[in-house]
Amino acid sequence: MQKASLKLVKDMQISQVDKRIYGSFIEHMGRAVYGGIYQPDHASSDANGFRNDVKELVKELGVTLVRYPGGNFLSGYNWEDGVGPKDKRPRRTDLAWRAIETNEVGIHEFFDWAEEVGAEVNMAVNMGTRGIDEARQLVEYCNFPSGTEWSDRRIANGRQEPFAIKTWCIGNEMDGPWQIGHKTAEEYGRAASETAKAMKLVDDSIELVACGSSNSQMPTFGDWELTVLDHTYDYVDYLSLHQYYGNPANNLEEYLACSLDMDEFIKGVTAMCDAIKAKKHSKKQMNLSFDEWNIWYHSNEFDKTIKPWLIAPPQLEDHYNFEDTLVFGTLLITLLKHADRIKIACLAQLVNVIAPIFTEENDNDSPAWRQTIFYPFMQAAKYGRGTVLTPLIQTDSYSAGHYDAIPYLESIAVLNEAETEVTVFAVNRSREEMAFSIDSLGLKVTGVTAFTQIAGHAIKAVNTLASNDVKPVDSTRYAVSEEGVTLQLEPLSWNVIRLAVN
Repeated sequence: MQKASLKLVKDMQISQVDKRIYGSFIEHMGRAVYGGIYQPDHASSDANGFRNDVKELVKELGVTLVRYPGGNFLSGYNWEDGVGPKDKRPRRTDLAWRAIETNEVGIHEFFDWAEEVGAEVNMAVNMGTRGIDEARQLVEYCNFPSGTEWSDRRIANGRQEPFAIKTWCIGNEMDGPWQIGHKTAEEYGRAASETAKAMKLVDDSIELVACGSSNSQMPTFGDWELTVLDHTYDYVDYLSLHQYYGNPANNLEEYLACSLDMDEFIKGVTAMCDAIKAKKHSKKQMNLSFDEWNIWYHSNEFDKTIKPWLIAPPQLEDHYNFEDTLVFGTLLITLLKHADRIKIACLAQLVNVIAPIFTEENDNDSPAWRQTIFYPFMQAAKYGRGTVLTPLIQTDSYSAGHYDAIPYLESIAVLNEAETEVTVFAVNRSREEMAFSIDSLGLKVTGVTAFTQIAGHAIKAVNTLASNDVKPVDSTRYAVSEEGVTLQLEPLSWNVIRLAVN
């Protein structure tokens, strides 16, 4: 049996959790919009064509913010195509994903949907085929009260009050050669700084996200960040990070260590932000927006077979299994460990496209259902609110692949805002049962409010419309004493432990 311990010290704190860390992402690609959130002919759809069953699952998931409308799609998108009467909106070729975009859903429809599910909109502006002019006009359209050309167009299109969108992304993955309008770091840095200034002249209350590297393996990683920050540091509020993980080699022990890579990525980007801060003698702290993260590899081969120029083809439809759930949990824990710098994070994406929520293709009756990764996110979004405590962990470790010293226990604790409960999130990476002890200083544990586990499944087990077996179940395998709490963590398990404290 493995043994591990976590010590909680009330005064050793990382940061308050920004609720936007539980954000997600909807891009106009695949069946995320059409056949996902929007399907007028589905039995559950409302008068505006949006699926009520999907809305209910989004609310249950606890998503606080949704990045929109892309993604690679963004770099060829004209936002004006998606406003005004639907019967006059043009159909366009989406060059990013080589599909047809009908523009049935645009800013107005999406914002109304987001309001209904209780999520903020994180709007993105096209820096590929467009730039400063489009960005400032879009901010005016969305946020200016009235009396100008673009604000009055919004009003004419049915929205009297401004959308008042707070956070904005200046482009998407502009370092990537696959991106329409791909730019060098120097080109993007200059364009982004001037665009940021213009956007804030229209509305100085907005917060802006500049593009970091598309992933940490990009050949320009590091140089890109330093150059872009050199140009934009005074004008933007966040730098973005994107990273996806997978298990194409089918090596479970190595796959379970993915969060170590995410941890190093975050530390590296933070260091670069602080280097530019020192260079500029600035008092401003640059925070991070990890606005694309998830597991993505199951659908890669199928996606090669999709014919071009379809409407809403089934792209990037990963079906997640039990091992993905464990890795997903470690990634969530890692984001919380860096809550002092990561203020926004967007699980990419929300429905059908590498998503926790799934709908059946070409089906007008069947309900939406929860993929395996739905549950860790839902539990973190619900119980991971408050102050992240510095984790003091003792655990054995192992090596796999190119990772060394992989801890068998991955864990973090969050003290809720009322300081009446601590939630501990923990993943047991071991194939053995683990005796897990928790003790505290400055917090008296008076009992266990709840202890749930996702455990005991075949590694490749998935959920489907007909089967929802991979989900949290209650456990009573714990004991509370004067010394703290001892729990038995099942082999290969995701665990959520809620402790009553005073």
